[in-house]
Amino acid sequence: MAAADWTRLGPRPRALLVDLDDTIVTDSTMSEANWRAAVDAAAAVVAFPVTAVLEEIHRERKWYWDDPERHRTGRADLVAARREIVGAAVSRAGVAEPVATQVVVAIVAAYGARVEAARVLLPGSVEALTAIRALGIRLALVSNGAAQAQRAKVERFGLAPLFEAIVIEGEFGQGKPEPAVYAHALSLLGVAAGDAWMVGDNLEWDVAMPRRLGLRGILIAPEAPAGPGAEATADAVVPDLPALARLLASC
Repeated sequence: MAAADWTRLGPRPRALLVDLDDTIVTDSTMSEANWRAAVDAAAAVVAFPVTAVLEEIHRERKWYWDDPERHRTGRADLVAARREIVGAAVSRAGVAEPVATQVVVAIVAAYGARVEAARVLLPGSVEALTAIRALGIRLALVSNGAAQAQRAKVERFGLAPLFEAIVIEGEFGQGKPEPAVYAHALSLLGVAAGDAWMVGDNLEWDVAMPRRLGLRGILIAPEAPAGPGAEATADAVVPDLPALARLLASC
């Protein structure tokens, strides 16, 4: 987005609601590579048709996560969701019991371990949030996902001191894009929707719904946004939190 376009955002916000996964910490980065590595690791333990299983996993993942209701249920228990996805894939690939169960357990365990080992803070994210706080902007973390898993990320990376409020789907009982989630975060900060921005990498959860509720919606997109409408829907598109911090400092 060109520099002149920033003027449409208006004055600096009083508060910023911030997404967690793929905004502050990595989440889906290298997912295809992680699944490939998990399948290879499992194949070193028990024999099965690797190519067929991997192809079915990719097909099943897309089907599973494309549905909003399955997405809501699955993100509440990612391990169970992975078992369901891999189980269906292994079955369609023609792997029979008792080997099928062994394969599912091995793949899910290897994938989970690889994802956790690969998870890191996105470059400059903590420094950017610190700089935004120094501008007098109040911060709330607003994250979908299971309570234990999301809290573990907050604790692992020492994020809690950066935020005045933390709203996690598994703790609050609802997740984005439910309007109550944004309203709750704003109430914890004592800020009206018109005085706040939401920033994150999901066009519906972090941009479209917040904008319907009166917030500004800022899309995190390290590369050009995929699909039509991203530039038009978002109030601004930035590659990362450091870019947003620079924008806010210039307001």
